Amino acid sequence: QVVLFGLRPHDNPPVNQYTITRSDLTLHGSFVGLNPFEQTIQLAVEIAREGREGNPVGSLFVVGDAQKVLEASRPLILNPFQGYSEDKRRITDPNLAETVKEIAQIDGAFVIRHDGVILSAGRYLDAPAKGIKLPKGLGTRHLAAAAISKAAEAIAITVSSSTRTVRIFRKGKIVMQSSPLRGLWI
Repeated sequence: QVVLFGLRPHDNPPVNQYTITRSDLTLHGSFVGLNPFEQTIQLAVEIAREGREGNPVGSLFVVGDAQKVLEASRPLILNPFQGYSEDKRRITDPNLAETVKEIAQIDGAFVIRHDGVILSAGRYLDAPAKGIKLPKGLGTRHLAAAAISKAAEAIAITVSSSTRTVRIFRKGKIVMQSSPLRGLWI
């Protein structure tokens, strides 16, 4: 078991511990390292809190079976990560954080391999959304996140530009959500 961000979402009010198991972070038989997963969520929370140049920013990150995600998507822009070594594309590299935040302003998803290497950004996710049920008010970014997390062995993380809420999707459902401006995970 691992403790994620010191938060446990299902207590009312939430307390400062949330325990997840290794199986929660195992996708298609491969363990999604805690560091890549945590760092991706940390960047999403920072994007939600800070936006970019004073403006709110929405974004979508997909971590896991990157090959299947790439097959179920297409580029909206030229890949800004193409041509760089894997060492320069690791989500856990603190020197990459500001670049990720800058690119997050562009439409489309980041595709991150289970070991934390960013393979692409600006991807249009085209996974089938049949049978996906989401709360009213969530938009296409959230529908795409739910659909890709159901179609591929992947975890999708969204940042809402309107509410600045961070949501985590697994197997087509919201498994956690946060209001970073209020500091709560539910």
